[in-house]
Amino acid sequence: MPLRDHFRPPVSKHSSWEGFHGMWPGTMVQQLAGVLPAGFAAEPRVHLGTYYEIDVCTFEKETNWEESPDATPHTAGGVATATWAPPAPTVVAETEFPEQYAYEVLIFDVERERRLVAAVEIVSPANKDRPDSRHLFVAKCANLLQKGVCVSIVDLVTIRRFNLYVELLTLLRTRDRSCEPDAPPTYAATCRNRSVDGKSRLETWSFPLAVGRPLPTALPIWLTESRSVSLDLEASYEAACRGLRIG
Repeated sequence: MPLRDHFRPPVSKHSSWEGFHGMWPGTMVQQLAGVLPAGFAAEPRVHLGTYYEIDVCTFEKETNWEESPDATPHTAGGVATATWAPPAPTVVAETEFPEQYAYEVLIFDVERERRLVAAVEIVSPANKDRPDSRHLFVAKCANLLQKGVCVSIVDLVTIRRFNLYVELLTLLRTRDRSCEPDAPPTYAATCRNRSVDGKSRLETWSFPLAVGRPLPTALPIWLTESRSVSLDLEASYEAACRGLRIG
C-alpha cells in the first residue's frame, strides 16, 4: 500500500497525524520483535513537549534546638556565619526554549546493562517548524552518533520541506549527493558512526519517500559493529494504518 499524506485531507479529516505518530512506534516494536536477536529489546517512546523528572528527598532532623528553618544553627562557643548572597546576574533576558517532541523507538542491548544501541526517530512537524527546533533535533542525533548509537530518521511530514537528515550531514561536514540539488521533504535514513583504523567514519543509507509510493522494506538498523537487522517500514506503517482504520 502507498504512503498517505497524513497532514492533508482526506486522511487528516479521518485521523490526526498525532494519533498516527503515537501508534507507529508501537507497530515498529512489534515488527522488530520478530527479527531482533536474543539479548536485544525494542521499546517505543513518546515525549510531547517539555517534561520534568523530579526527585523528592525527605530528611529527618535529629536536633534539639528550636529555631526556624532559615536560622543559622550554632553551638555554645561557635561562631554564626552570614548567608552568602550572590552578585547580580550578568544578563537578564526573556527567552523561550523550543519544546522537545519525540516519537521514537529505542533498541537496547539487555546483556550490557540495557545499553542503547539504536534509535529510530520519527520526525514531527514540531521538529521542523523553527530553526531552533531543527537544530535541537539534529544536535540530538549527532550526540547519539557520537556515543556509538545507530540513528534512523523517518520523516513523513509533507507540510514543511526541511530535510533534517541533510541538516545532520551538514553539521557533520559531509553531504549525500543523492539528495542534491533538491532534498526530498519526506525520507528515511540510517546513520552510524564507526571506527576504522583509529578514525571515525560516518556511514549512511538514505531512501526518498513519496506520497503514493510504498515505503522501504529493508531499513538497516545496526546493533553492533558487524550485526544488523532490517526494519520493514512498509509492514509497520500498514499495521499502524490498519489499527487506526486509515484506508
